[in-house]
Amino acid sequence: MKTIQYALQDGIATITFDEPNSPVNTMCLQWQQDLSAVADQVLKDKDAIKGIILASAKTTFFAGADLKGVMRMKPSDAPAVFTEVERMKKNFRTIETLGKPVVSCINGTALGGGWEVALVGHHRIAIDDRKIQFGLPEVTLGLLPGASGVTKMTRHLGLMGAQPYLVEGKTFSPSEAKGLGLVHDLVAPGDNAQAEMRAKALAWIAANPSAQHPWEVKGYKVPGVLPSSPAVAGMLPVAPAMIKKQTRGLYPAPEAIMSCMVEGLQVDMETALRIESRHLAKLMTGFNAHAMINTFFFNLNAIKSGQSRPGNAPRFKPAKVGLLGAGMMGAGIAYAQASKGIATVLKDVSQEKADLGKSYSAKITQARVDKGRMTADAQKTILDRIQPTANASDLQGCDLIIEAVFENRELKAKVTKEAEPMLAAGGFFASNTSTLPISGLATASAAPEKFIGIHFFSPVDKMKLVEIIRGKQTNDETVARAFDYVQAIGKIPIVVNDSRGFFTSRVFGTFVMEGAAMLGEGIPAAAIENAGIQAGMPVGPLAVLDETALTLSLHVMEQTKADYAAEGKTYVATPGELVVEKMVRTHNRPGRAGGGGFYEYPAEKGVKKFLWPQLKSLFEKGDVQWSITDLKDRLLYRQAVETARCLSENVLTTVHDANIGSIFGIGFPAWTGGAMQFIYGMGIEAFERRADELAKQYGNGFQLSAEVKAAIRKYQPVY
Repeated sequence: MKTIQYALQDGIATITFDEPNSPVNTMCLQWQQDLSAVADQVLKDKDAIKGIILASAKTTFFAGADLKGVMRMKPSDAPAVFTEVERMKKNFRTIETLGKPVVSCINGTALGGGWEVALVGHHRIAIDDRKIQFGLPEVTLGLLPGASGVTKMTRHLGLMGAQPYLVEGKTFSPSEAKGLGLVHDLVAPGDNAQAEMRAKALAWIAANPSAQHPWEVKGYKVPGVLPSSPAVAGMLPVAPAMIKKQTRGLYPAPEAIMSCMVEGLQVDMETALRIESRHLAKLMTGFNAHAMINTFFFNLNAIKSGQSRPGNAPRFKPAKVGLLGAGMMGAGIAYAQASKGIATVLKDVSQEKADLGKSYSAKITQARVDKGRMTADAQKTILDRIQPTANASDLQGCDLIIEAVFENRELKAKVTKEAEPMLAAGGFFASNTSTLPISGLATASAAPEKFIGIHFFSPVDKMKLVEIIRGKQTNDETVARAFDYVQAIGKIPIVVNDSRGFFTSRVFGTFVMEGAAMLGEGIPAAAIENAGIQAGMPVGPLAVLDETALTLSLHVMEQTKADYAAEGKTYVATPGELVVEKMVRTHNRPGRAGGGGFYEYPAEKGVKKFLWPQLKSLFEKGDVQWSITDLKDRLLYRQAVETARCLSENVLTTVHDANIGSIFGIGFPAWTGGAMQFIYGMGIEAFERRADELAKQYGNGFQLSAEVKAAIRKYQPVY
């Protein structure tokens, strides 16, 4: 055996997981083969075995499935997957039904398949360290815990008790696991933890020579209510509909998990495990799981590990950061920094405005204090880190200064020149612009190589993504420092090159303007909004335009026109921009903040917003032909095409930045795995054919040039 060490001494069979040339243990093909071998071995040694200990030679216990192997699977592989999963579970059952006590000594994190391995033990001992995580988060990757996780957790905790840990993928610490009865004993962290766990395991084996899982004992009752109980039976028929309401039918895993839970409790153990295997085989070979694994595991880990961080500059965390502008954005950044231990100077044109900006942090923290999630002392510590001011001199000694003022070149140049001299030696300057090219803004800087874009998303305390924009003169060290800063405040950084709108604003603009263009074509506004939601976007394009302000979109268009004119070019407004211009200038509908846009916002409490009734007479055409499929495809394909263009133009340089940026920054549907994974998941040729159809019907926004097609193929991931 290559991934499992087996030793039998003094009647104790110790099975140690130790995958060579890997920092963690996984359910790779070799491990599956070795598991069969070890199951055969314990059967042979049955008479000599008094107890079995499951252990790990890694710093973690077990990581779970071999996800690269999953990415290589095709739908036609489902029968083979079913057979392999059933073989694995047969081996688990061989060990746990041998008639000998089995103890899992869990020395580190055990997630997904790792927790399922731990559940083989009748008795589980863990190190009591809050950094250690247990659980079954497969649903977040489009999968279900199919190596007996659903079946065992449901039998341990009951139908309702297991739901948060299976349908939602909620994880838990060792002490929480003990409270749930999923871990039976804890040892303190330290050098002696492993030895102490083994000693406890040996003592328990000696005291429980005929141990077995609780459900193997005759008369065992699953905690809580069963699916057959009247209280639950009446709810079960509507459960799939309730799940579909949340997932919009785009995420098959939660419904499959619920099916396994309900069906599994109505049959014997072996049948329940078989039901689980069938559902897993279908999910594991399907589109959705591959999309989500690619992005939420591989792409996210690529960013977290610093693959987008250039050069080899030492890691950086600023001690003091200045913010110019205490509006919604500056105030949000101030809270994000202060909550992570960074001294913050929040500057505005008056002390009153700066104080108002600080009050945003007071409001957020007070809500947490009121709910008991934060102490008053912790709140005070955070607020004390924020210094509101109207004096530029208070910025003296900042390692980083970020301007978050209005999107106006002259204003940004003015505050840059005023604040930049206050930087500490080696400090750098950033703009929070969402659209203006960084290289142009850097002309106001005395050190353009230390000038960079750091684009936050609103509201800052909720949005995880930050887009780092490298200007033409920005050096590697500045990009690396910006990357480190973003990670230091608990956000996800993506790195892009300079261009108008960069990546996120540029692609976001295609989504909302495609929606506005549809309205201009005479398609009913309600159909447009529903298409966006059915496609998996958080809200429809017209609602998003209202929230971000139609006047802002108009301002960006005017700024672009002026920039084109300065370059001797003529800018032609898109159909969507013409609709926005008409809404603002002709009908005085500036958006939500201005009283109303595409929607009306009733002042009465509890009354929901609704589409502005006059949209029907102003835009709708009774004879226009449309289909919901076309509307959904237009909204998704338009964004995917623009993302591919960003790759071909070197605005984006990695697929992981494209996928993570599109989901966390723009709200591109997570079920697709992101804008580029949407292309790869559809199949490149199929995507190109559909894009060509849309281009012929709806314009050049869907056109794929030879360069873009080449970029799509160049960046296609291989597993």
